[in-house]
Amino acid sequence: VLIAIGRDACTRNIGLQTIGVKINEKNGKVPVNDEEQTNVPYVYAIGDILDGKLELTPVAIQAGRLLAQRLYGGSSRKCDYINVPTTVFTPLEYGSCGYPEERAIDEYGKQSLEVYHTLFWPLEWTVPGRDNNTCYAKIICNKQDNNRVIGLHVLGPNAGEVTQGFAAAIKCGLTKELLDETIGIHPTCAEVFTTMDITKSSGQDITQKGC
Repeated sequence: VLIAIGRDACTRNIGLQTIGVKINEKNGKVPVNDEEQTNVPYVYAIGDILDGKLELTPVAIQAGRLLAQRLYGGSSRKCDYINVPTTVFTPLEYGSCGYPEERAIDEYGKQSLEVYHTLFWPLEWTVPGRDNNTCYAKIICNKQDNNRVIGLHVLGPNAGEVTQGFAAAIKCGLTKELLDETIGIHPTCAEVFTTMDITKSSGQDITQKGC
């Protein structure tokens, strides 16, 4: 039996109360503003200790690098905690970047969004005859901003590799039109994002009959 319970925030006995830094009493994490600044102006926090932020090592490294550049290098760049590519390395991988659909609805309103999705069949699954409608891909677009892609999700082989590549495009302002204009590499799993034409709101069948 494997229990993955995450990390404990060990902040209650390091003297934060002495200097007045507030913590979330429920989980011991530290609330900060968008520049990683605590309620005490000269105290900053980065990484897994942040309340409501992602517990990922590359995020902490990026946030620390940008914080140092702001404090000592005259930079104004802040860490982007939304467009963070991440993957769950289960036997069938799940990768995502940007908003999940539920949070996108909360942030922008359902009427502002268009969600494209599809099931797909990896070529390498055809020989062993594995189920052809297990893998899934979805993008969430903001109709009020030129159909900019604000969320990308994929369930399938090598989802981490696929997500890492698209993450750079999302940071550059990827739109649905640009995806449609991109020539896919056949037969890859990532190709599915260049051919998506069924919206979730349409209710159309997304099952596939081949790769």
